[in-house]
Amino acid sequence: MCPTNTNGRSSGSNSRSGDSSNWISDAINGGSLRHVDLNTGTNGWASPPGDLFHLRSKSYLTKRQKSPAGDYLLSPAGMDWLKSTAKLDNVLGRADNRVSQALRRAQSQGKSMKSFIFAVNLQVPGKDHHSAVFYFATEEPVPAGSLLGRFIDGDDGFRNQRFKLVNRIVKGPWIVKKAVGNYSACLLGKALTCHYHRGPNYFEIDVDIGSSAIANAILHLALGYVTTVTIDMGFVVEAHTEDELPERLIGAVRVSQMEMSSATFVDVPNAPPVPRGIGLTKVNHHNKS
Repeated sequence: MCPTNTNGRSSGSNSRSGDSSNWISDAINGGSLRHVDLNTGTNGWASPPGDLFHLRSKSYLTKRQKSPAGDYLLSPAGMDWLKSTAKLDNVLGRADNRVSQALRRAQSQGKSMKSFIFAVNLQVPGKDHHSAVFYFATEEPVPAGSLLGRFIDGDDGFRNQRFKLVNRIVKGPWIVKKAVGNYSACLLGKALTCHYHRGPNYFEIDVDIGSSAIANAILHLALGYVTTVTIDMGFVVEAHTEDELPERLIGAVRVSQMEMSSATFVDVPNAPPVPRGIGLTKVNHHNKS
């Protein structure tokens, strides 16, 4: 959820997903939230067509035009809805992470040696900590000179200026649509505290929703109606120069009428007790896409 509101040519998943190896299929079908039908599924996730998102076009800098986003850069590789007694950081770095395990199993057989995982971990504070973790993957290395490659290998200052969420409410009560906006975009790294984790074959962004009082309030309002809300979320590296245009979706996910009780419990050894009555930090910066 973003603390401020501003005002995709593809199939439901990346067009290359048919070429995905078995480990990606295992990841897609093995999460705590089921992979469901895009239009009729509930309490699960699906991959919305990229053309539902409008991003900066090739002529954006001169004409301010946006265009349908098209295919994702990376293939969908599943979603986890996790619960723990403390905030979960660097989930891909955990020995028990199922997506990392699936890739390690494939690589132990000499397969998928070039595969790379990209994950976004939305950390939801509360009495019980929750994490919505979205996984995307590629069977080939991310090109080093591409905008996504520069983002992955860049410093945190660059990443904070560029990591953008675009979301749209597909279904939900008016109060949620009013709070979130039917279609909104936000530079998460400027509005919220983000931590970046770079591993040998993965990159993870941990987004601390609790670092913004406004975002936290919006999210908890939405969670109160979560079983009636369907939302599309797309992740983008924002383009600033002509050679970086048009913008492309890293990936996107549709979360359909999720049930809070679907979360899988994850143990955090030696986690400190959850503090009570902690005040929320002030919001940092806002962004208009």
